[in-house]
Amino acid sequence: MNLALLLPAGLAALAALLLPLLLHLARRHEQTPTDFAALRWLRQKPKPRHRIRFDEWPLLLLRLLLLALLALWLAKPVLSGMDDTRPRIVVVPGVDATAIRAQAGSADARLRWLAAGFPSLDESAPAGPPAVASLLRQLDAELPAGAPLTVVVPATLQGADAERPVLSRAVTWTVVEGAMPVASASALPPPSLVVRHPSGNDTGLRYLRAAVLAWQPSVDAPSGLQVGTQDEALPAITRPLVWLVPGPVPAPVVQWIESGGTALLAHDSTLDGFAADATPWRDADGAAMVESATRGKGRVLRFTRPLRPDAMPALVEADFPQQLRALFDAPAAAPARVLASDYAPVTGGATYPVAPRDLQPWLALLIALLVLVERWMATRRARSVAP
Repeated sequence: MNLALLLPAGLAALAALLLPLLLHLARRHEQTPTDFAALRWLRQKPKPRHRIRFDEWPLLLLRLLLLALLALWLAKPVLSGMDDTRPRIVVVPGVDATAIRAQAGSADARLRWLAAGFPSLDESAPAGPPAVASLLRQLDAELPAGAPLTVVVPATLQGADAERPVLSRAVTWTVVEGAMPVASASALPPPSLVVRHPSGNDTGLRYLRAAVLAWQPSVDAPSGLQVGTQDEALPAITRPLVWLVPGPVPAPVVQWIESGGTALLAHDSTLDGFAADATPWRDADGAAMVESATRGKGRVLRFTRPLRPDAMPALVEADFPQQLRALFDAPAAAPARVLASDYAPVTGGATYPVAPRDLQPWLALLIALLVLVERWMATRRARSVAP
């Protein structure tokens, strides 16, 4: 166990220790001489030599200690050599945590989920599939070299990297029954739409507004819909554009799409060179509702029907908000599945020193407590004069 200072120059604050000493010397209890008549008959004796004397030693020592701790805090002390080498057991979400806790029994092991932040196994299982390989590398780098590591995984892993993880230590790889959670589109934040329509004509806008409101997690959440006429400025590339203006699409909108934007056009909007290469939305009979094509770095979607219930009955169906949102949600990457038995980590990875423990938070707490004690001692009624 070694104590080190990251900023030794902070110890220069120890010079402030002179301040309490000077205050206690300058503000000692005053002794006022009182003359009385009998003094004239006494022989004058030589005055005693003046000696340095401090009053209220406990308060003085407390103030000196407080300043010394403050100087030590400024020097940023750290403590190394206190590595926790207890065994770690990390569990991939999808495994029965109750069975793992029962198997661990009274063993002095730390049980964690293999998820962001490595929460305790006593907490509920994290949602969504974790990045197994990335988290294993992080955990391996943060653990002391002598800490054994056990990883409990289900039979099939999702989101695996292209190669097996390479760690600095040997890992006990335990495969049990279970299934990892699958990421869903509902876990993603809803898109924020920008609608541009012709002046004086907002046909279909009410259905778009209702769909966007249905995406929000609560009624108090902002709608996430910006409505304006065709003459208003275009949004940022990251926000989808719904262009409900009939006729040729203006050149600024085309450039916006080619720069990486996503635009959903009305059925009567025309775009030179548009050739559908996919049909992301079909009705119950299989007829196309929306066609799509790439354009430069962007993506173009176009309704095949007017936004009226008589032409597009899907506008008043219950799943219209979900179908519309699916057009703008980024397509999820195909899960990389692999048998857990074939994904066991191998040794040979780089080792990293364990970061020393920062003592500044503990010193700050101790300093705050000493300040309270010092104030109580300096202001208590039993004192005569506070130096």
